[in-house]
Amino acid sequence: MDVFTTKSGRVRGRRAARDRGIVAVLGLPYAAPPFGARRFREPQPAEPWDGVRDCTAFGPVAPQSAELPGAPSWSPGDEDILTLNVWTPADGPGDLPVLVWIHGGAYVFGSSAQPDFDGTALAGGGLVVVTLNSRLGFEGFGHVPGADSDLPVPDADSDLPVPVPVPGADTAAAAFPDNRGLLDQIAALEWVRDNISAFGGSPDRVTLAGQSSGATSVACLAVADRARGLFRRAVLHSAVNAFATVEQAARTTAEVAAAAGVPATRAGLLAAPPEALVAATDRVCERYAQDPGSGQRHYDPAIYGPVADGVLLTADPLEALAAGAGGAVELLVCHTTDEYWLLDAVGSSAKITSEEQLVAFAADFGLPASLVEGHRERLPDAPLLDVYLSLYSGLLFAEYSTRLAEAHALAGGRVFLARFDRRRDRAGERVRAWHCADIPFAFGNLHEESVHFLVGGPPGAADQELSRRMARAWAGFATHGEPGWAPLDGPAGNGATVRVWRTEAEEEEADAEEEADAEEEADAARRSGGARRADGVRRMEGARGAEHGFRDLWRTAGLPLLAP
Repeated sequence: MDVFTTKSGRVRGRRAARDRGIVAVLGLPYAAPPFGARRFREPQPAEPWDGVRDCTAFGPVAPQSAELPGAPSWSPGDEDILTLNVWTPADGPGDLPVLVWIHGGAYVFGSSAQPDFDGTALAGGGLVVVTLNSRLGFEGFGHVPGADSDLPVPDADSDLPVPVPVPGADTAAAAFPDNRGLLDQIAALEWVRDNISAFGGSPDRVTLAGQSSGATSVACLAVADRARGLFRRAVLHSAVNAFATVEQAARTTAEVAAAAGVPATRAGLLAAPPEALVAATDRVCERYAQDPGSGQRHYDPAIYGPVADGVLLTADPLEALAAGAGGAVELLVCHTTDEYWLLDAVGSSAKITSEEQLVAFAADFGLPASLVEGHRERLPDAPLLDVYLSLYSGLLFAEYSTRLAEAHALAGGRVFLARFDRRRDRAGERVRAWHCADIPFAFGNLHEESVHFLVGGPPGAADQELSRRMARAWAGFATHGEPGWAPLDGPAGNGATVRVWRTEAEEEEADAEEEADAEEEADAARRSGGARRADGVRRMEGARGAEHGFRDLWRTAGLPLLAP
């Protein structure tokens, strides 16, 4: 009988369909439902129960409008959303390393029930895997004003400043904190600390992992004092460059409240049901998407994110890591080579197809002309849309992720850097190594039909082999801090070790390119009397690829830190 005893009561799981040696315990509450009197407040402990609780199905997802393949959707009235799932070997030796996963979704959609995140394969590799749901959208990241404040509601063209409380100084606001989604994640980690030994895991060997907004959540918790000691390692795939000040978050509250038709006050927001704020959020995002003159949010209208509230967080994770706030947490950071092409494919990004639009995009984000022209030169035959997508990939994901790794390394932290660059499907046809494509490989879930769009169709044998290598790297990192390559010892691109994830055939092709490049370099050196580079060092980018040299462009241009 697959029954486990937690601090709140006993739970029953079920055997995983793919591997009968793995037990899945699903929909296990780590905190009480965050609605009614608990709405917009810190997570509270789950109520204990008598008897054995059946935990054989995923719990409800957080309020959202998204409907994702293979995953449940949210319905008004679904309130017991703060649940987690555990996959563990049925006859494990105990004291196993633990991997806790935070899903992505721009802080507004997604759940732990997505087939991509099934923990069976990783548990089969010797891990205890935990995935979790936390509050999203306004419920998780909307700024709730102080008890007596009425925020001015700006119209679409207003530059009116929004008065907000001094971060960390409003004791009344502390009861309705910012960053509630992050506080949920901390509560889940505290549950892991207190209960995971009952499932064969070690509370002293926890790795926190996430992708996209989940990765940035992980970065935030890595620098938050309140999460100190709850995990020792962290995996960040495609961390997103988005972090708000309290004033920016308050302005978003004013816009959402106006769209919901309620006062932008604590009482007004509490009176609006969750579905009203979900619908209002969608309307605000759609307005930005339809207005090319609305600035940065027009291009990808994601309006929520972590907030520098002065309590949980004081600075963007990049700045905090550079100041040494990551401490002894070890990092494994990865991004894909074609990040933003996914957002274009699913229609969530503005289409930039004219010179005028590209100039406006660069101006809206403060990108220098030299950065745009540099991308153009290295993509000489690409359509203008691809130049834009390449720029946006670096701005939102690739460059930000790489700088997180560099900042931690330069501050004395231990960090490993990787890049996902699998570009051929099983028939050898070109596919994009875009946002989210790496995660089914790392989880070992390529068989799931719902992920085939992400990875370019059903997997071949070479893909399965790549998946096994990536899963072993995660397991090695979580187990003993060694994913299989050397840690970063300086800025990426200066001879530093970067693991590039490709199939074996792609590796052979890349090695042949490097050999050809080395010969060209040697010939040029002989002609000029110079010296060739040392053999055996994998450079940050393949010299013949369009990606080569983007890092030096960004280093020269600088990376603006963005708000949601």
